[in-house]
Amino acid sequence: MINDLLSILDLEPLEHNLFRGRSFDPGWQRVFGGQVIGQALVAASRTVTDRLVHSLHGYFLRPGDPSAPIVYEVERVRDGGSFSTRRVVAIQHGQTIFIMSASFHIREDGLEHQISMPDVPGPEDLPVDGEIGAALLDGAPAGVRRYWERLRPIELRPVDRKAYFRRDEPRTSHAIWIRARIAIGDDPVLNSCVLAYASDLTLLDTTLLAHGRSVFEPGLQVASLDHAMWFHRPFRMDDWLLYVEDSPSAHGARGFNRGSLFDRQGVLVASVAQEGLVRPVSR
Repeated sequence: MINDLLSILDLEPLEHNLFRGRSFDPGWQRVFGGQVIGQALVAASRTVTDRLVHSLHGYFLRPGDPSAPIVYEVERVRDGGSFSTRRVVAIQHGQTIFIMSASFHIREDGLEHQISMPDVPGPEDLPVDGEIGAALLDGAPAGVRRYWERLRPIELRPVDRKAYFRRDEPRTSHAIWIRARIAIGDDPVLNSCVLAYASDLTLLDTTLLAHGRSVFEPGLQVASLDHAMWFHRPFRMDDWLLYVEDSPSAHGARGFNRGSLFDRQGVLVASVAQEGLVRPVSR
């Protein structure tokens, strides 16, 4: 599964502006949302030259089927002097499962400032991600356990892993170090697509941590509803990035979450925002 990440993101061209992607086969009920985001960004990027993505905005409309391919249709909305805009529709079984708009920008100089990275322990000082898996997955469905017990393509090291189990001290923010387990190289397009994939892994957890809950608990229906990203500066996904996440609000069965991604030198490389469905259900 680790080595499959790059092949999953290497879409098959079908026709002009038309691409096909396959999924991991994790035994899950639906396709991981980050995979669809990453593949949609790959499709959009294949239609743009000499410009890099600076933002994307997507909506999840239907759950994806891991056993079937996904077709990505790209509309070349506009190519201006400095910006290009693309719209991507992900189709499966004849129905739209995801839509995304992405904007690409030429390289240019301008004003510079950023927020500061919080002072946290480095990834080398934290337990590896597998050490929190057994307790967190206790009671989870068999298919979910099989997926998360595998070595995943993105390594995760929470700064405070106890936050995932601490019901008596809910929190609205946390931080986690992330990186790809395989070499990605310097290609900015590929790095952006891998980050798009990884950005959906932990963000929705932030709403649940604020209530001392877990995505694996029974009695909750949890799913990403939309996803937005802004790419600020160059980065490499095969080196550690600190993903600082917070949840300003939850209401009406929806939780809102934000994320800031810093490299090891404290440079802010990307920002993320997402609203997710967090619906109590009776069993």
